[in-house]
Amino acid sequence: MSNAPAFRLKTIYRPAGDQPRAIEALVKGLKSGLSHQTLLGVTGSGKTFTVANVIAKVQKPTLVIAHNKTLAAQLAQEYREFFPDNAVHYFVSYYDFYQPEAYMPITDTYIEKEAQINEEIERLRHASTQALLTRKDTIVVASVSCIYGLGSPEEYEKVNRRVAKGMALSRGELIRALIGIHYTRTTADLSPGVFRALGSIVEVQPQSERVIYRVEFEHELIERIQKIDPISRKLLEEVDQVFIFPARHFITPKDERETAVKTIKLELTERLKELDANSKILEAERLKRRTNYDLAMLREVGYCNGIENYSRHFSGKLPGEPPDTLLSYFPHAEDGTPNFLTVIDESHVTIPQLRAMYAGDKARKESLVEHGFRLPSAKDNRPLRFAEFEERVGQVLFTSATPGPYEFEKSASRGSPSLAVVEQVIRPTGLVDPQVEIRPVNAKGKYGGQIQDFIIEANKDVKKGGRVIATTLTKKMAEDLTEFLKEKGIRTEYLHSDIETLDRITILSNFRKGDFDVLVGVNLLREGLDLPEVSLIGILDADREGFLRSETSLIQIIGRAARNVAGRVILYADVITGSIERALRETNRRRDVQLAYNKKHGITPQTIIKKVRDINESLGLDHAKALSRLIDIDREALKNKKLEVLIGEKKTQMNAAVKILDFESAALLRDEIAALDKLRGKNEKEKERERGRGTRK
Repeated sequence: MSNAPAFRLKTIYRPAGDQPRAIEALVKGLKSGLSHQTLLGVTGSGKTFTVANVIAKVQKPTLVIAHNKTLAAQLAQEYREFFPDNAVHYFVSYYDFYQPEAYMPITDTYIEKEAQINEEIERLRHASTQALLTRKDTIVVASVSCIYGLGSPEEYEKVNRRVAKGMALSRGELIRALIGIHYTRTTADLSPGVFRALGSIVEVQPQSERVIYRVEFEHELIERIQKIDPISRKLLEEVDQVFIFPARHFITPKDERETAVKTIKLELTERLKELDANSKILEAERLKRRTNYDLAMLREVGYCNGIENYSRHFSGKLPGEPPDTLLSYFPHAEDGTPNFLTVIDESHVTIPQLRAMYAGDKARKESLVEHGFRLPSAKDNRPLRFAEFEERVGQVLFTSATPGPYEFEKSASRGSPSLAVVEQVIRPTGLVDPQVEIRPVNAKGKYGGQIQDFIIEANKDVKKGGRVIATTLTKKMAEDLTEFLKEKGIRTEYLHSDIETLDRITILSNFRKGDFDVLVGVNLLREGLDLPEVSLIGILDADREGFLRSETSLIQIIGRAARNVAGRVILYADVITGSIERALRETNRRRDVQLAYNKKHGITPQTIIKKVRDINESLGLDHAKALSRLIDIDREALKNKKLEVLIGEKKTQMNAAVKILDFESAALLRDEIAALDKLRGKNEKEKERERGRGTRK
């Protein structure tokens, strides 16, 4: 591992509010050996900035786990801004679409695995593992895919190929070496994991990079290595050496592959005996045909579709033994103890996800094995059990505004309680938690029932220029309420999971801009939304105990109004449930602490002012309108530039957007490139017709 620079936090901001105390307590706890700590930070208190300061002080490689890809991308962007000189990477599932292999015996339906791999995310996964194996100053922000089987880090590192200037290596030897680590040869354009050979030159694009290395040979010696931009073909620099890692994480040397083929055949023989003994003739024939085909592929090309189902045979692990995962690539002490920091973001959501992964995978695999679609060893290609995950992480830091019982239990298991659970209640902005009022659901006294009362209160805030959110229990209720409010002359839209992602983004952007005043939703208005214009939230049917009206959910929803100095929340409830009582008690406790702090330090809270374009830049604009506008701009640009040059520039911009994890902008540029390619095709056809007319003349 290289002598990489230490983690260096670069920012114009300084810890404020509760942040200095939280940073000090967390660092002290980590250095004293606490295995688990919880950062209980309210919405908008800067938990990510606090954790960044902790990383800079403890100087440990860090794994940050988030509960979805979008949040992981946002966190990775933030950490890259905080640590621009260090290795910050993004590791999530590389599938744009994924339908796992499954069998439903009730209907006798076999569903073949269907997946669409995102090559860019696959490249980022490889960049993550390579950084962990070569640098100490690495932060990886990952989704729960980090607990799924990945392949042996020892083998992955062992077969990487060093290519150096002056090395005695022939062109043919390099080509064979690249094929041996699953690179593909082409005569066309290069992409990650692909190479081409032209005379005495081999050009290769490593799986983890967006550059081409041009290797020139002279009498079986490497004469020169050049680093080239893949779009413009511009020479970036000459280098003395390059390390080329495998194009796949599942990599096995030839001798071990031959051993694996033998053990797979042995397992197949034993399994066929079991199936025959139980008169499962169809299942035996099905398994025999499929496995023998996979074995033929492994012998001929060293790879087969679904090779991960044979991972135990390639790794040499015993039945039931945990697979290698991303956690295996992080540094460990000589005795095998994990030597890295694990941060579990929004732990109240992420922990349940981590717990649930194994059981769902197990049920699906058992059905496949029972009915002859897979060998029993396929069950060892699995995510980690939660207990196995706990054994494989280093010191753990939970971050959440609403930690669950698990976080409190683990944090209290060792050491000083004052260090184990650290509160971050004071916001650097001085904003306090909103006022919360309870009103009846049904018509009573001066209130005309929850809908009538909500309309009156919403109109008050709208007249003042504020925005209003209403949360319902079902999608149908959200749609019906939206229509009803529109009939009453209130500009309203709804938002729920049936709406496409880009449309959701457009709705949120329009809401912030004031194109409409009231947004109705179900459970999408909780973690992660930054809507400082919202001054009122109405929680309908708040007394219906359940997931959507639990203590955690209520506190998270209430937090959405904490970015506006006039923020307030109305709970519509006829009964004060236990969840309501606990949520109010905690909200009021935090509010009292915040008000006392502001009074002591003479702080006057101010509403967060955030330009609407910020949410568009981080999440995306209306796709069709933006694309149309950009294409119009490019038609203007075409007057001064060749089409090929413009397309090359757009590809460079797209790659730059991906590099900073701005996938929405990258998608927009990708579609624009496609439109320009279409325009180029039309131009070529027009030229062809002109040539045809000239020939006829």
